[in-house]
Amino acid sequence: MRLPVFLLSLSLLIGMACQTESPVPPAPISTPKPSAPPVEYTFADTPSWQDEFDYNGKPDPAKWGYDVGGTGWGNNEMQNYTNNLENAFVKDGHLTIKAIKEPSGGRNYSSARLVTKGKGDFLYGKIEVRAKLPTGVGTWPAIWTLASQSDYGTQYWPDNGELDIMEHVGFDQNTVHANIHTKAFNHAIGTNKGNKIQVPTASTEFHVYSCEWKPDLIVFSVDGKEYFRFQKDSLYGWAEWPFNKPQHLLLNIAVGGNWGGQKGVDNSIFPQSMEVDYVRVYKLVEKK
Repeated sequence: MRLPVFLLSLSLLIGMACQTESPVPPAPISTPKPSAPPVEYTFADTPSWQDEFDYNGKPDPAKWGYDVGGTGWGNNEMQNYTNNLENAFVKDGHLTIKAIKEPSGGRNYSSARLVTKGKGDFLYGKIEVRAKLPTGVGTWPAIWTLASQSDYGTQYWPDNGELDIMEHVGFDQNTVHANIHTKAFNHAIGTNKGNKIQVPTASTEFHVYSCEWKPDLIVFSVDGKEYFRFQKDSLYGWAEWPFNKPQHLLLNIAVGGNWGGQKGVDNSIFPQSMEVDYVRVYKLVEKK
């Protein structure tokens, strides 16, 4: 069958177009860029904040303030915290915090709780405190940190976090504890995270209690020996990990209380002291 002339011409034009059309090049294969390696951290060689206690008298007011009062401090503690020289003083190269059996502020014991809030607030870093601890049933010394401001939740504690670098209760003489407290992880709801280590000479010799605080890891040690670490999980929010805001350091001796007073208080042991040789804080830095 013959095609009409116009259909034949059209078919010839389509055929020519098909023969002369350039082939479409294949789409380039995209190669994903390699991800940047994770940042590795270490700590500066020299402290950015420190107190070597190479003076005499009251603790340096440029570095230390006081929590004062006898409210029980949330733990039914039995002491009244003061800013008196008798309870916190520097002499012979050491800071001494002394708990005394005496009437004070409506309580039967006086003591001191030193704080660096507003004078030494730290976001990450390594904290080292060389200290010799008190002894005796009813004593409860601590080296620890609290958040410097309330950024999370509705409660200052535990929503904003606490790092217990060293806690010691006199009824368990040879044991030193490290703990973290957050909204999700704390002893009040039975989810505490922490550990303990035997330090037989805790009250007769000085030991270095340290905390290495990084954006995703916190490590606790005694004399360089690690005994507890808390790793940030990728699923954690502020309730589990509020440790991305500044904290400040506290040094104190409590008397009695929910933990320290579990076996009572031996009044014959007082006065009792925690001696501190130095406090040093080293900045977090990226590894070269």
